[in-house]
Amino acid sequence: MVENSCALAKRKCVPCSGDVPPLSLDQCRKLHGELKNWELVEAKRLVKSYKFKDFQSAMDLANKIAVIAEEEGHHPDLLVRWGELRIDLWTHAVNGLTESDFILAAKIDCLP
Repeated sequence: MVENSCALAKRKCVPCSGDVPPLSLDQCRKLHGELKNWELVEAKRLVKSYKFKDFQSAMDLANKIAVIAEEEGHHPDLLVRWGELRIDLWTHAVNGLTESDFILAAKIDCLP
């Protein structure tokens, strides 16, 4: 699973202006199989939570994700609280999932 995820992570996110349809459920399921421990919510969102022993560790991972998000031009919603970082990914312009969401999730999976 991680090997596939890192292969997907080598791809680049593509900006979306809302002119493409969101991925179908079948397309989402196929790409979801390449990720590690992400929840696929109604083919509209990817969600993942990390648990930590403190607040700083959650912030450290959030900051690493922020760097990738800026590089890719694709920005997840991050909820940082004591002991947890929650990531919500979807393409707002299409109110669903695009390939870029899965690419960004894979890049997050491959963080050290």
